[in-house]
Amino acid sequence: MKIGIIGAGNIGGNLTRRLTALGHDVSVANSRGPETLTALAEETGATPVTVPEAARGAEIVVVTIPFKNVPDLPAGLFDEAAEDFTVIDTGNYYPQVRDGRIAGVEDEGLTESRWTERQLGHPVIKAFNGTYAQDILDRHRPAGAPDRIALPVAGDDAAGKKAVRALIEELGFDTVDAGGLDDSWRQQPDTPVYGLREGVAGVTKALAEASPVRKEAFRG
Repeated sequence: MKIGIIGAGNIGGNLTRRLTALGHDVSVANSRGPETLTALAEETGATPVTVPEAARGAEIVVVTIPFKNVPDLPAGLFDEAAEDFTVIDTGNYYPQVRDGRIAGVEDEGLTESRWTERQLGHPVIKAFNGTYAQDILDRHRPAGAPDRIALPVAGDDAAGKKAVRALIEELGFDTVDAGGLDDSWRQQPDTPVYGLREGVAGVTKALAEASPVRKEAFRG
């Protein structure tokens, strides 16, 4: 597939490494410009691009940037994406350490990914937000392996969710359907599933045990 990755931090960089290794055509962008991605491009064979170019022709676009920066993405970002493309949101809201207070989350009670979806103007699938970046490189396992870990995936778009789950399975992880985007609070920071390294049963149990009450440490 043709995949665009916006954000070349820990998650974005390691997804670039693994997806190119699997043979996908990956374009990667960051806020500092493609000239700063030369080393990653040489290592992986990915194409460094500007942010406005990242989604061009992409079947899947991964948005993996700080939460507070999502509204700063350029208008028309997805205008040249492939038909029926899917957006993966890996983001998390950290009001006290990075993002400041976001009214849509704090006052309207939106889940983090629902807020992101509104900023982007396109449906998103929430995945990888509670995954350790190094695990993308080190913890992938073949299907059926006893130590294969599972990742929760939430979203409203059934076709998009199917595509994302298939991609995660290809990356070497099982998946658990975590419900629609309004249920995605179950995998936000400081929930039982966040950072969990367990299989399908453990992830399913952790999602069920989550509380919708945002703890004070994660309020702005």
